[in-house]
Amino acid sequence: TAGNNSFKSAMIGAAAGALLGGAVGNYMDKQEAKLRAQMAGTGVDVVRQGDNITLDVPGGVTFAFDSASLNPQFHPVLDKVAATLVEYNKTVIEVAGHTDDVGSDTYNQQLSQRRADSVSTYLSSRGVDRSRMVTIGAGETHPVATNDTEDGRAQNRRVEITIVPVTQ
Repeated sequence: TAGNNSFKSAMIGAAAGALLGGAVGNYMDKQEAKLRAQMAGTGVDVVRQGDNITLDVPGGVTFAFDSASLNPQFHPVLDKVAATLVEYNKTVIEVAGHTDDVGSDTYNQQLSQRRADSVSTYLSSRGVDRSRMVTIGAGETHPVATNDTEDGRAQNRRVEITIVPVTQ
């Protein structure tokens, strides 16, 4: 997750600017409200944990099965995300790809990385500074549902975009 210390220094080093103390919560509140309004009805969940905001993007919406190519129908949603990330640029962004457990660990790791790369490349093409983004292929290691049912496996095939404020 974005709070993972192994990525913290890279993320802070990549940031365009920093927020001071009490400004962080207010800044993230505004960004969260905008994202919630934009993501309404898209299938993307907006989850707030402390000052971090995670967009949980279902794989079925974003990618075809066993593919890292973005579905064109999803471009308008990512365009909205990108516009918000450009506007609220005192953040760093972790893009993490996830898979179900069908297939080998190695294959799923590579597929999840390609999916994360596809999303970050698209966001970059819409003006989000690449130096603000960290991409992670999490493979099948962080399921949110059981892999014993098709519905559960579908929930595990996803991309999470976590937005973290940069503070001084």
